[in-house]
Amino acid sequence: MAEFVKLRTEGLEKLREMNPRLISYNVEMTEVTGGTFWKAYTDAQVDGTEQVPPPDLSKGIAAMHQWYDPIDTTNPRLIKLAKELGSCWVRVSGTWATRTYYDFDGTGMPEGYFNHLRKEQWVNLCNFVKAVGGKLKISVANCDGLHAANEPWHPEQAEKIFALSKELGCPIEAVEFVNEPNMLQNTGFPKGYTAADFRRDQDIFHKWVRENYPECTIIGPSDTDPNAMTVDAYGNRHPWAREAADTAGIAAALPYCSTADLMDGCTEKLDIFSYHYYNGVSERMAIMMPSAFTPYEGCMSEEYLGAAAHTGRCFLTYRDKYAEPNGEMWVTESGDAGAGGHTWASTYAEVVRTLNEIGSFATVTNGVIFHNTLASSDYGWLKHGTFVPRPSYFSVLLWKRIMGDTCYASGEAIRPGAHVYAHSRKDGKDGIAYLVINNSWDEPTTVELPKEAEVYALTGNGSMRSRTMLLNGKELVLGENDELPALDGVTVPAGTIEVAPGGCTFIVL
Repeated sequence: MAEFVKLRTEGLEKLREMNPRLISYNVEMTEVTGGTFWKAYTDAQVDGTEQVPPPDLSKGIAAMHQWYDPIDTTNPRLIKLAKELGSCWVRVSGTWATRTYYDFDGTGMPEGYFNHLRKEQWVNLCNFVKAVGGKLKISVANCDGLHAANEPWHPEQAEKIFALSKELGCPIEAVEFVNEPNMLQNTGFPKGYTAADFRRDQDIFHKWVRENYPECTIIGPSDTDPNAMTVDAYGNRHPWAREAADTAGIAAALPYCSTADLMDGCTEKLDIFSYHYYNGVSERMAIMMPSAFTPYEGCMSEEYLGAAAHTGRCFLTYRDKYAEPNGEMWVTESGDAGAGGHTWASTYAEVVRTLNEIGSFATVTNGVIFHNTLASSDYGWLKHGTFVPRPSYFSVLLWKRIMGDTCYASGEAIRPGAHVYAHSRKDGKDGIAYLVINNSWDEPTTVELPKEAEVYALTGNGSMRSRTMLLNGKELVLGENDELPALDGVTVPAGTIEVAPGGCTFIVL
């Protein structure tokens, strides 16, 4: 049955003021240095006409990876498109960062590290951050090359990257100790590393930062605790918890410790609590975590789209316990699916999830969402190598241009065919900017406009799995000299409009 939505221009309940850098992104350390990352899908796999073969599990995660050369952070197109997004946090982290040696004097990499970061690469990265008006956030090395598990972490390597960044005029303004510490056996820590070792070392690191770089914001623990995401503070179960064995299956595939294991007993409190969140795992990892995999047919389901807000609600109690009560929460790694994204991540179908995640997160808490990634793997906003923008890039660009920082309760219950989010207008004028998402596959949603409005209707270019997106019927692609297409709305008088099945429509009143 088709849904009906009635919009208002006044009387909405204000929920909160959002961080202006709500929409931010990751540039993985492996992208800066060159290294392995998730294998690219074939065109047929993206189209949905070819199955993704199961990986050879005897080879572990390596079976799902391929080698990529470093991305060119000096590329004019990359800089231009990133700059168009406005000031964002740029997070350089990932599992690769935990094992990277900062080879800033060209002496080479000692034993115990997996990869090394050259000075020129970091200079280029810092210049990129400055050029796009960004703020730099990192995690640091914590591996066998730096210390043994029974020895305390020390700042020899951290001091090098903090000092060079500051010298380059791109100071590290926020930091997490390491990436995804809950997966102790899969993240590059020293052999035999335990949760107790982590607590010891995180405290040492945080004390060092506060003594030497007090202006740097301390974020953590950057984890992916499945138990934490099972039931939220209101007793609602997570969509992945379909069977009692679900979390046990995830634990068996990726052994982990809990958030409490990592944080209880730490003496240094976090400035901001962080976690990692995906809507599940991709086709690459479906054989390992079947309960966390959603097939294409479910990419607009209430269960799938509801996972982002549910996960945020689950972590609220952790935020209040380990950081500032009622403060911000940062999702320092996010995307449609862990393990590089679904086959449809580079298509229009991902726009529905992307915009719904931003809208629903803002109704739960203030904070920042770091999309993984800006320009690598199938879930990148820009295609690796060419930096051609994907539909998801244009969707977040439109959010940033239309939706202001004040979040309101829309007055419309979230339901199939009608996910409605309301914010102030980005232009600062009186009124409300709405986003209406129709997650129905076959029924239009009718929206009543109380007055004349500017309408920005997003749809796929012929199909949900199209590589490009339409704005009010016009294809969004770069022009000559990488000129952005016109991102203008159309003026519609008071009355009703329809949001097409699978459509996402911004409406400015």
